[in-house]
Amino acid sequence: MDGPVVIKFLELLAREASAVEFEGPIIEARAAGADPAAIEELERAKVQALKVRDLLKRRARREAELSALYDTAGDLAALRDLDAVLEAIVHRARQLLATDIAYMTLHDPERGDTYMRVTDGSISAKFRALRLAMGAGLGGLVAQTAVPYATADYFADARFRHKDDIDEAVREEGLVAILGVPLRLGQRVIGVLMAANRSARPFHQEEVSLLASLAAHAAVAIDNARLLQETRNALEELSHAHRTVREHGEAVERAAMAHDRMTSLVLRGGGIEDVAAVVTDVLGGSLAVLDDLGRPISGDVGELDAGVFEAAQASRALGRTVRRGDLLIASVDVGGEPLCTLILRSDDADERILERAALVCALLLLFRRSVAEAEGRVRGELLDDLISRPGSPGLADRARRLGVDLGAPHVVVVLKHGGQRERAAFWASSQATMRHGLAAGRGEEVVLLLPGRNAGAVAQRAAAELSASLHTSATAGACDVGGREVAAAYQEARRCAEALIALGRAGDGASAAELGFVGLLVGDGRDVRGFVRRVLGAVVDYDARRGTALVATLAAYFGSGGSPSRTAETMHIHVNTVTQRLDRIGKLLGDGWLEPERALEIQLALRLHRLGHTSTPETVGPDPI
Repeated sequence: MDGPVVIKFLELLAREASAVEFEGPIIEARAAGADPAAIEELERAKVQALKVRDLLKRRARREAELSALYDTAGDLAALRDLDAVLEAIVHRARQLLATDIAYMTLHDPERGDTYMRVTDGSISAKFRALRLAMGAGLGGLVAQTAVPYATADYFADARFRHKDDIDEAVREEGLVAILGVPLRLGQRVIGVLMAANRSARPFHQEEVSLLASLAAHAAVAIDNARLLQETRNALEELSHAHRTVREHGEAVERAAMAHDRMTSLVLRGGGIEDVAAVVTDVLGGSLAVLDDLGRPISGDVGELDAGVFEAAQASRALGRTVRRGDLLIASVDVGGEPLCTLILRSDDADERILERAALVCALLLLFRRSVAEAEGRVRGELLDDLISRPGSPGLADRARRLGVDLGAPHVVVVLKHGGQRERAAFWASSQATMRHGLAAGRGEEVVLLLPGRNAGAVAQRAAAELSASLHTSATAGACDVGGREVAAAYQEARRCAEALIALGRAGDGASAAELGFVGLLVGDGRDVRGFVRRVLGAVVDYDARRGTALVATLAAYFGSGGSPSRTAETMHIHVNTVTQRLDRIGKLLGDGWLEPERALEIQLALRLHRLGHTSTPETVGPDPI
């Protein structure tokens, strides 16, 4: 090969001519009439020159890649802003691969998909806001499999799952060829680095390797940023720890001192009031202790709204003090049931002391409850024997040892309920203990033997209080024991409760006397005279004082179907006299005496009165009304 030809090819290499220009020397030789051997020699020289050209280009590209990787490493070493580093990596990927666009998606652990983190060269807002589910689209496939993927024609590639929203965004961006490589931290894929072209093109293995190297740097940058943030957080925590160690030590020492004082009080027989006094002495402010129903046991912090009781429920669920406004609330439960709640209004927010006080109060209440339950069992067994074995020896002595004098007036109350048996039994036992009586649970009812009289009033109060405790209706029947056996009074009280339920008065309380003529059916005494007296007494007394015939007129009025004219005919008096007598009767009996239920009682009382006074005249002389 002669020198001038070699020089021509070297000149072409020197000025980085295009591959087409290397045909120039061959064309000139043919035009000059060179022989075939010379032409063949030129062809061989051209091939070698093109190989040299490709080698120089690859080396130049490799130098550019190494320079970019070096710059990226430098960025990582001086990491200050993660966004700036990631943007630089994506921009270098676009430049080195000579693509129209490059972008990076990161994994979102909360939503389980990937989202666009950085883009370079994007023109579509929809594409920049795109999210890719795992396995969807080329980027989702790379994130799911942790393997690089490349496609020369995205829409014609069936290797991955196409989705309408992804395809629409890709189409709007105008992308055709796409290459994606995973961003990996160990075995975990945290995102995908991608390069794409708006025209079809293949991606060579060298380009895949380059993009993978940049992705590795990006993953390191992300991890370094995380570590840097964790380091900053740790330093901040250490600085706070230095300030709080002394405060914590003082708080622990004060809490231990308060706990020792409360424990010493309990060992000396102190009560909840004494524990509350220790808390307010240490923390200041005012403290209230509530029982399981939210009723105050000790102290007062003013009127409490529903939010306080919601905070108490939250405290029991969390096992910690809960703050609501200026109140600190600590509540303790046993077996899911509230036991006690402490409510503190104070500027001192030492929650440990309040929580320890709540536990001490809970232990005191549990001890009291255990004692009450033991005493309740003894009282219940005695009441069961009085009902089931009334003639058993020693009942009076057993009652006397419990502070119950069976010779004094007592009332038997039977309460029927559909609520929690344990709560109802506990309520009944508390009532018996406080009022020096007896209580027993018998299936779906509780029985009380309480000192006193006025069975109706006792029944109404008991029904109201148990209904409030159970948050469901409780019906009470009652009977004065008087001179009869407790067993007989129990049976009458039980029938009264059943009669109230049958009459649709569930949740009410009454004795036989309050049940009107129904009381004659359920009562053991069958006090007919008392019933007549209660219903008709005012009219009978008026007749006795004035010598009138109001009772006879009333009987004739009901007997004639409520017709004044037929009443007048029956009694042989003027209809005006009947009207006047009825007016007088209405004043004596009160409003509503003609209402059906009241009229029925009056008619029954009239019949019973007539049976007991068969000599009562039907008519008398002049009637001074």
